[in-house]
Amino acid sequence: MAAPSKPVEAASETLLTHRQILLILTGLMSGMFLAALDQTIVASSIRTIADDLDGLSLQAWATTAYLITATITTPLYGKLSDLYGRKPFFLGAIGLFLVGSALSAASQSMYELAAFRAVQGLGAGGLFSLALAILGDIVPPRERARYQGFFLAVFGTSSVLGPVIGGTFAGQDTILWVSGWRWVFLVNVPIGLVALMIVMRVLNIPHQRREHRIDWPGALALVVGLVPLLIVAEQGRIWGWGSGRSIVCFVIGAIGLVLFILAERRCGEDALIPLRFFRNSVFTTTSLVALVTGMGMFGGLAALPLYLQIVKGASPTQAGLLLLPLTAGIMTGSIISGQLISRTGRYKIFPIIGTVLMTVGLLAFSQVHWDTPFWQTGIVMAIFGLGLGNVMQPVTLAVQNAMPPRDIGVATSSSTFFRQMGGTLGTAVFLSVLFSQAGTKIGSAFSTIVPTPSYQAALHDPQVLADPANQRFVEQLSSGSGFGGALDDSSFINQLDERLAKPFFVGFSDAVDQVFLLGAAIMVVAIVLAFLIKEIPLRTQSGVDAARAEARAAEEGSN
Repeated sequence: MAAPSKPVEAASETLLTHRQILLILTGLMSGMFLAALDQTIVASSIRTIADDLDGLSLQAWATTAYLITATITTPLYGKLSDLYGRKPFFLGAIGLFLVGSALSAASQSMYELAAFRAVQGLGAGGLFSLALAILGDIVPPRERARYQGFFLAVFGTSSVLGPVIGGTFAGQDTILWVSGWRWVFLVNVPIGLVALMIVMRVLNIPHQRREHRIDWPGALALVVGLVPLLIVAEQGRIWGWGSGRSIVCFVIGAIGLVLFILAERRCGEDALIPLRFFRNSVFTTTSLVALVTGMGMFGGLAALPLYLQIVKGASPTQAGLLLLPLTAGIMTGSIISGQLISRTGRYKIFPIIGTVLMTVGLLAFSQVHWDTPFWQTGIVMAIFGLGLGNVMQPVTLAVQNAMPPRDIGVATSSSTFFRQMGGTLGTAVFLSVLFSQAGTKIGSAFSTIVPTPSYQAALHDPQVLADPANQRFVEQLSSGSGFGGALDDSSFINQLDERLAKPFFVGFSDAVDQVFLLGAAIMVVAIVLAFLIKEIPLRTQSGVDAARAEARAAEEGSN
């Protein structure tokens, strides 16, 4: 039987002042900056890393492994922080992220990198969800737009700095006798140490401790259910969707999910994700919106940098900077929706607008070809970003507003969990589709383009053949192995004469178009779900204040 709740510490204190909130936000932003910067640095340099480790087609492992552990640990962070306080788990998340970063820097293969990125994910699972939960603790929903600009500044800054830093590191052979790309991960160490010190000093908010069992059976069942399904999503194209290994993964995953539901039912209020949450229509609907939107968002964002680097020939730094229209769209959409929500108290319309814009953006992306000028691609990025900005914050806000204050942590982390789950599935499936289509599309492009006069002229042009890279490629093409290695090491493509490389550009671009079409089809489902969100008037009381009021009422009732 659960022990009685202890009174909120300092329950008689006045509400947090604006200055106190800003101090706490400093700690939150330092942790979020760590994870946000890492994502942009890795995204802008993953091609260089994968090429150096001879595994471009295996890069999904490095991304998927990170997302798997981040996804699985997210609800656990939320539940434990509701019971025992946010600060120790936020500090622990930063620590795990630093360990994973140091190990990732020492990777010798793509499989090692995937394993160490999984350690990073163990920490990342708490950085975003706990920061959002703490914001829900200290700021009422109606006033949250006043402070969300600080979080947007973190993402905006990391979006600008990440590509520059990541591209600079990835573009250097060595820095201080260490391979340049390894500093992509090593740079997290000093940043993380600063974040640890800031959080230890400023993150002090009241907490109502509740003694409950920890749902370890549910956590284990969740691992058993999700890991095989995510692995087969990434490896299905290689194994074959009907192969023995794929079927085993499907069966184990299904058994794990059934066991998870049974474990949650048995644990009741102590469950990792209490089943009573799903009786709340807002929680259920927004969770589905987060899941589907996560698939469209991460799936699209995984393919876009590859298009810019492989097809358009952008360096890692350039590719990151070329994504700035997307970042600007996200920030603009978030600021506008946040301010309007704060003024009107209405939020349902924004996920609807956002999912429509994301669908339009993905459809437009599917019409971007190898020779499309960047200004057109940039407009599409801005539209897609505006959609994202109108979805992410309002969905989280709706969940926090609909759940009791004592459940803010697990409710926020559950919403984040479903979005990350969608992102993990989207990344694994979309990259799987991309690379399964790329070989076929490139082969088809070669069959169509090689016989053309311009290509034949390039094959026999003495000036073209004077370049050793072109000459080697022509020899490989003559032997029948002209593009077989492109999916493992694509660095040679941008060294070729543009006429010789054209089949690669056309084929890879066509494969990327298929990914965006798939994403658009998925986002249509998100539009329907967004219309089903039930709008509830926004509270004007923060989570901490509500907890204090509950504690006082309980104390008065016992007297």
